[in-house]
Amino acid sequence: MMVSNLLLVVHLIVALAIIVLVLLQQGKGADMGAAFGGGSSQTLFGARGSANFLTRLTSGLAIVFFLTSLVLAFLFTRHTEDISIVDESTVVQPADSLTDAVPEVEESGSGESDVPAAPE
Repeated sequence: MMVSNLLLVVHLIVALAIIVLVLLQQGKGADMGAAFGGGSSQTLFGARGSANFLTRLTSGLAIVFFLTSLVLAFLFTRHTEDISIVDESTVVQPADSLTDAVPEVEESGSGESDVPAAPE
């Protein structure tokens, strides 16, 4: 159980990291803006180095995400037990005990009931 919890935490962290990395990457249309003085050649990884680094990092995290998904699916399907509705016993009350629950109507001394008559 401890391994599945640890793997679940790793899975969530990898999922969040993939979201952040995808949002950080520039689209293919951003290259035209760099040609007109966007200044992407003065980055830490060079003109195309950051794109390659982020793409490879995203690909690696995607592989880790799919592997953890498969392992978690395998772990959680092994821990479930088959439960049948037929195996569960149901308690049925006898009909005699149901009549005990209904209160009897007390009649007053004048022969009239305390319950008002239904309109016709």
